[in-house]
Amino acid sequence: MTNPIRVSIVGASGYVGGELLRLLLFHPNVEVQQVTSERNAGAYVHFTHPNLRGATRLKFVSVEELEPCDLLFLGLPHGGAMGRIDHFAGLAERIIDLSADFRLRAPDDYTIWYGKPHANPGWLARFVYGLPELHREELAGASYVSGVGCNATATNLAIRPLFVHGLVEAERGVICEVKVGSSEGGNKFSEATHHPERARVMRSFAPTGHRHTAEIVQAIRATGADAQVHLSATAVDNVRGVLATAHLFVKEGVSERDLWKAYRQTYRNESFIRIVKERTGVYRYPEPKILAGSNFADVGFDFDPDTRRVVALCAIDNLMKGAAGSAVQCMNLMYGWEETTGLGFPGLHPV
Repeated sequence: MTNPIRVSIVGASGYVGGELLRLLLFHPNVEVQQVTSERNAGAYVHFTHPNLRGATRLKFVSVEELEPCDLLFLGLPHGGAMGRIDHFAGLAERIIDLSADFRLRAPDDYTIWYGKPHANPGWLARFVYGLPELHREELAGASYVSGVGCNATATNLAIRPLFVHGLVEAERGVICEVKVGSSEGGNKFSEATHHPERARVMRSFAPTGHRHTAEIVQAIRATGADAQVHLSATAVDNVRGVLATAHLFVKEGVSERDLWKAYRQTYRNESFIRIVKERTGVYRYPEPKILAGSNFADVGFDFDPDTRRVVALCAIDNLMKGAAGSAVQCMNLMYGWEETTGLGFPGLHPV
């Protein structure tokens, strides 16, 4: 029996923080020590996360009250961790940061994609990008792990087999459109997220310039290829879920059989990747609806041999495989535990 490690969550009142807490409370190798929220300090956790009523008697504390622990999860808004990383590193031997603060390897990319220089560029090389399907070996035993962008995760998992196996005409680039639910915007309301404005929408909110583009380019380059990435994002009337639909062109002579081989070989040992490409039925291709609350990523594709266009698809729950679920998966790898521990929930149907 493994002695539980002591974990705390900084910024636990948001949607991702709530999902992370839900997972950690039922993880057999973890004891949740503290959870922070400045605006909710002193209040019971279940006042903010009502699904956890009866599951815990924890109260939020201020970040100033944090005590040393084994692993610290950082759930702060983007920009909230980079300036204080030295302080947080003094509280825990290991850190998983769920924001974008340490996702990118090149400091200049933060100026390009986030509009300001990185406050602590010397730390970037110390973090491993927290998507196990891309960096499993580096995550094993790592001390510092970054979060992942949910839209980048869905896109990267959709297209990765095509680049790993060298099937793509990289010079023609990648065009990807992601459809996203409202929880992606977090739990702070705005005019755009006000229910009368947000309900029933199919709203293009980032036709160009989406920040997660940088993570996709970075992942492609890690395969030895280089390609321009054109990412667009559309808000749809869901609470949870991301569906990435990527368009690529494969090299002359590539067949559908080659595509099947690439996807199967890339993901055959991945516990959370399911290839979904059926001839009949309602769920012939990946569908976020049935993944709510799960850490699974469903990937699929279709192929037009006349034009050599591949449509690569991936569906995830943005709060799970796109954030908290991947973070727990990374924790399991960091400590040498079974990778699926605490993450077996398969989703619901119907929803």
